[in-house]
Amino acid sequence: MFLLALVMGFLGCIDVSSGFPDGAPIEACILPQPNRPNHAGTKPLPPHLAPYSFTASSDSYAPGQPISVQISGGPFKGFFVQARDAITNDWIGEWVQQDNNKVFPECSAVTHTHPGSKNKVSLTWRAPHGAGSGKVYFIGTILEKYDRYWSDMKAQVGPRRSGNRSPISPFNF
Repeated sequence: MFLLALVMGFLGCIDVSSGFPDGAPIEACILPQPNRPNHAGTKPLPPHLAPYSFTASSDSYAPGQPISVQISGGPFKGFFVQARDAITNDWIGEWVQQDNNKVFPECSAVTHTHPGSKNKVSLTWRAPHGAGSGKVYFIGTILEKYDRYWSDMKAQVGPRRSGNRSPISPFNF
């Protein structure tokens, strides 16, 4: 009986350490600190030290306009990105469903669908059709592994800058 309990406890630890191999759960939208994984005993690393590029093709939109969002820079396992109105901070627009992502239209979010290593992810967000023009920002988390991730990353507009630093910044208001 003791051996069974020990084995079950060990297997439970393995399961927890694997994180969410098929993407973040919908609850990631409404956690007390949205866009942050709820990984026990871990904290996000400072966004300005992330080895990734997180960019958006624009921060302005017209009705129905698509905006490209990219994450690149080295192997990573997962991501969770939300689109937010730059004035109201409300969730806005919708992500285009692709083979390697899962969208949460309830909170304008997108996440990965498989645990394999990724070097680059290209996403497409579409502005609401019934709204006028406006400003949007993209914020999220990039996960290298269960206990190594960067949260509150805000996509920079435009191509990656030269040099070793990636064009990310902490989420500030």
